[in-house]
Amino acid sequence: MAGKTLKVMFIGDVIGTPGLNMIELWLKNFVRQYNVDFVICNGENAHHGKGMSLEALNQLLSSGVNVITGGNHTWSNFNFFETLKSHPQVLRPQNYPKGTYGRGYGIYRLPGSLGDIAVLNLQGRTFMYPIECPFRTADWVLKQVKDQVKYIFVDMHAEATAEKIALGWYLDGRVSAVIGTHTHAQTADERILPKGTAYCTDAGMTGPHASVIGMQTKTAIDRMLFQTPHKYECAADDVHFSGVVISLDTATGKAVAIRRIFYPEFERGEMD
Repeated sequence: MAGKTLKVMFIGDVIGTPGLNMIELWLKNFVRQYNVDFVICNGENAHHGKGMSLEALNQLLSSGVNVITGGNHTWSNFNFFETLKSHPQVLRPQNYPKGTYGRGYGIYRLPGSLGDIAVLNLQGRTFMYPIECPFRTADWVLKQVKDQVKYIFVDMHAEATAEKIALGWYLDGRVSAVIGTHTHAQTADERILPKGTAYCTDAGMTGPHASVIGMQTKTAIDRMLFQTPHKYECAADDVHFSGVVISLDTATGKAVAIRRIFYPEFERGEMD
């Protein structure tokens, strides 16, 4: 790999106390191992598995996270509303209706002489709320930041893989990375698109994997068996760290490498 690079780590959806503790335990090690300059994570489920809290925010920041993105559960904890309105390091999807409090993108200072990076949070519409178009919203944000930064990172929080893939191709060459969140299941399609944008459909879940996407298995199964509401209960066991590390060329802001992280690996046995 030629030339100087900026290393950005993105951590997939952080689930409750198990996910927060996993980041506190391992993030600094991964930052050293991969020479990471800037850390972003999706924290919309960091408060007991659903929503955000000031305590969760402070734990993420003290562990080394620089920016926390969100999604459809960003507003699930009413006690976090005032923080969401004012804290510069917390984002919510930009394409919610005008007047929704919180911010959907920000520009942040990188260490040393690396300059600034823009982080944009978007949310999909397929199988989700019928909010404003994430594609046109991205166009609008890029017009605001294109003369200020060369690095632009996008967290696309969406249900449908096709919608995330489409956004990746739509923004190829115009942003540094498009990384998906929301499904809590890490995908193995990390790649550099032809015009220089790093892409992965879903960064996965940092939290308890002895679960149904972070939820206690019995509760989740009962919801599906009986088709009736059951209280969300965060699981606790088999906790893994999930995300990606992206190398960006400092001359162009384009991606030159992407590596998927899942630690520790699942036990898969051996083939005969």
